[in-house]
Amino acid sequence: MTRTVYLNGAYLPEAEAKVSIFDRGFLMADGVYEVTSVLDGKLIDFGGHCVRLARSLSELEMQNPHSDAEWLAIHRELVAVNAIEDGMVYLQVTRGNPGDRDFAYPSDDVTPTVVLFTQAKPGLADNPAAKVGIKVISIPDIRWGRRDIKTVQLLYPSMGKMAAKKAGVDDSWFVEDGVVTEGTSNNAYIVKGNKIITRQLSSDILHGITRAAVLRFAVEAQMEVEERAFSIDEAQAADEAFITSASAFVMPVVEIDGAAVGAGKPGHVVARLREIYLDEMRKAAV
Repeated sequence: MTRTVYLNGAYLPEAEAKVSIFDRGFLMADGVYEVTSVLDGKLIDFGGHCVRLARSLSELEMQNPHSDAEWLAIHRELVAVNAIEDGMVYLQVTRGNPGDRDFAYPSDDVTPTVVLFTQAKPGLADNPAAKVGIKVISIPDIRWGRRDIKTVQLLYPSMGKMAAKKAGVDDSWFVEDGVVTEGTSNNAYIVKGNKIITRQLSSDILHGITRAAVLRFAVEAQMEVEERAFSIDEAQAADEAFITSASAFVMPVVEIDGAAVGAGKPGHVVARLREIYLDEMRKAAV
């Protein structure tokens, strides 16, 4: 079945959706994006994604083309017309096409390009990897300094994914100045005792929507949370490790740079966090 996508106010078959070759998202990676998960036909943590989208646009001096209510209506329509039960909705806003190619972006108003599409992921919450855990390697973090803005500049994270694939593992963790920043498309954590340790918010990492929810649920479950940087050595010596993202939810990490974490299998803290997160998010889904 042909997928229906959204482009600048129109719902179109994907083959009919066209964007100008002069669009700054294509030429300059001048745009931002969000990915919202869908479980049982409903959107997970949608409000958080709207807040982060607005912040990313503001940081790039771009106008938000829609209200939260309008964004919700578009998401719901795409979920409905594409019959998505489990999956994701990808949203991208670029600065648009101001004319010919130029490094300086225009100071006057330019109509942004708005694109949304769905991806069906049957059984998204039942990912088998959650039962066995994933393996990661560490690589240098050489990205730009504004990782808190969710831009479409994803070349180096893509290279990190490929480095992991070539190493026969699942993902890479970025390391800068001797400590872990985050994963290629996720936030990184370790567990020592009943304490969850993850890097503090700054321009060095993406302010994960799933991260915020998981840490809130952890505190409510009487778990201790410490927001600070940690090294690969400390991570390898931890009891458990995990990542969070909109699509992976809470995913255990069982090996880092060839060294087993804890018992080398998912632990009870991460399993409980995943259970709590999915339960609470399903209750609040829209």
